[in-house]
Amino acid sequence: MSKSFEKITRVGISNKSISDAIEQVVKETHQESPVSWFEVMEERGRVTPDGQIEFQVTVNIGRKLR
Repeated sequence: MSKSFEKITRVGISNKSISDAIEQVVKETHQESPVSWFEVMEERGRVTPDGQIEFQVTVNIGRKLR
């Protein structure tokens, strides 16, 4: 049984909240391969040309190697 992990970096985006951006990117990654852990590295946002707020998060995601 492997005790090694791979770490990938993804950026999540949401118009609802920072936590929604985190949840969405972790769930999307988990659909590809099981996620073991994650850590939020950066939080930021922007205002779109039409005035909407967009939340962005950079997340490191760990997956156990098989």
